Amino acid sequence: MNLLYAKGKEVLHSLVPLVLVVVVLCFTIIEVETDIFVRFLVGSAMLLVGLTLFLWGVELSMNPIGIYMSNEVATSKTFFGVVVLSFLLGFLITVAEPDLLILGSQVEEASGSTLSSTFIVYMVSLGVGLLVALGIVRLLRDKPSLNIFLLITYLVILALAFLVSEEFLAISFDASGATTGALTTPFVLALTLGLSQAKGGKHAEENSFGLVGIMSAGPILAVMSISFITGQHHIHGEASAFVPSTGILAPILESIPATFVESLVALFPISLLFFLYNGFKFKLPRKEVMGIVKGLFLVLIGLVLFLDGVHAGFMDMGRVLGMQIASMDTRLLIATGFVFGLIVVLMEPAVHVLGIQIEEVTAGYIPLSLIRLTLSLGAAIAISLSMVRITVPEVKLWYFLLPGFALALLLSFRCNPVFVGIAFDAGGVASGPMMATFILAFAQGAASVVPTADVLVDGFGVIAMVAMTPVFSIMLLGTIFRQKKAKHSTQEIPMVKMAAALEEKAVDHTCILVVVNRGFAAEVVDLARKHGAAGATILHGRGSAEESAARIPFINVELQPEREMVLLITAAGISSLIAEQLMLERQRIFEGFLLVYSTGGEAFIKTYPEG
Repeated sequence: MNLLYAKGKEVLHSLVPLVLVVVVLCFTIIEVETDIFVRFLVGSAMLLVGLTLFLWGVELSMNPIGIYMSNEVATSKTFFGVVVLSFLLGFLITVAEPDLLILGSQVEEASGSTLSSTFIVYMVSLGVGLLVALGIVRLLRDKPSLNIFLLITYLVILALAFLVSEEFLAISFDASGATTGALTTPFVLALTLGLSQAKGGKHAEENSFGLVGIMSAGPILAVMSISFITGQHHIHGEASAFVPSTGILAPILESIPATFVESLVALFPISLLFFLYNGFKFKLPRKEVMGIVKGLFLVLIGLVLFLDGVHAGFMDMGRVLGMQIASMDTRLLIATGFVFGLIVVLMEPAVHVLGIQIEEVTAGYIPLSLIRLTLSLGAAIAISLSMVRITVPEVKLWYFLLPGFALALLLSFRCNPVFVGIAFDAGGVASGPMMATFILAFAQGAASVVPTADVLVDGFGVIAMVAMTPVFSIMLLGTIFRQKKAKHSTQEIPMVKMAAALEEKAVDHTCILVVVNRGFAAEVVDLARKHGAAGATILHGRGSAEESAARIPFINVELQPEREMVLLITAAGISSLIAEQLMLERQRIFEGFLLVYSTGGEAFIKTYPEG
């Protein structure tokens, strides 16, 4: 229940500020029909419950599935096996991404059904699968480097961008932002973490990030390729006039059956793949399997509630607000976009998690508050500029995307490699569910009433703008951090004369070094304390013996078993007892692997004067 509470709190923090702003607008400057307003509140409640259950289910099911499947990828005996399984995982998890399902329906509606939602979803999923496969091969082979890989990928995207129309350009980059949503991102992060841990090596920390960033290039390439596959240079279709639904509960209840079928079809493939592997290879305990089944059920119910709440009430309000504010005043539209961007990202829990992550990587040099402020202001400016695009026809999307990504790629060669992966992964952090639902609907509503705007060109692109912000911002912070770090490392540190010891007393002692498999160090410490040890130091490492390592052919990757080393300094009188007790528990507690080394010597206890 603690996990459920935590997920509910996350969703509440990101949803409530937006709802409050909308309520204030409705009671001050915007006239909204009662049906739409009440349905918005009902839809918000459904979104709160649905997204909470969805995220809870993802934690219970998709994250474990990602870890188990990553081990399967890492230990695949053939290059072909690695590529095919990686592709399937990327494809199947993207098909079920709620943000992408919503974007697909919006593209279908805006294009007058010229591009179907199903076609968009499956094409984008193919692109994700392809890039996930390439990204995993890159991770396992450790080449090319992440910045080189991304540079090549975005050069290809740049070349294609000159060949496609503005409609395809806007939709392709929005698809990229929508793909890195509440389901795909944690699954791929779990996949990446599992692979980097299994592979190990000196680049393990760098390899823990970056796959989400690589994956997000897949939708761009996929949507652009639609132009060539279908032979359409422009999207020939026109959206019908927006007519909001009438009633409160009727629109919600009517859409539940179709939403349930859509959600079930989306989740079935990835679930089937896991259960097939579990039946033939994993053979997990029944209790663990039932936990994953419970998680999948929660994901399904949460997805139905989320999608139904979004379609039946949440997005209608966003579109109505966009239409009315755009009709009133251009400056008000830009200012409203700024406020929406500020609160949506500032209150996004994933931004908080990202900030903590960067704070840890930089040892506190780049604080959490700076990260949140930077990303929030960046998103606010990005949405404001998107409103400018809608109202000023001369301002094009590529005016911002081209220099933004170009500068980010240039900075990737100057900042710490860990920041490169974090920055591109963070593109999905800002473009969360609120962005893919309410903000995109708001932009499309505004574009539909501005005479010079085109919904397909100007109504899309807002997710892309917001997703670009963290990439550029974090890369810039990473570059500054590297320069400051280099500057401080060259400064001379003055010598400090320590106070002389008042007492120096020799004590007979023994140093015990215990090596166990990862996860068993705590048991060593507990057992040692029971027999008189005061404490211990735990170190993480990897075995390097030839007989304990496994090598994946074709990729030429060596998988090394993870170990933990426990250093115990004990009085000589109890060291033998501790060592004997550890060896006695070798089979029962430590799964058969336990190495104990001890050496005698002298310890020196030094006391210094106070002050």
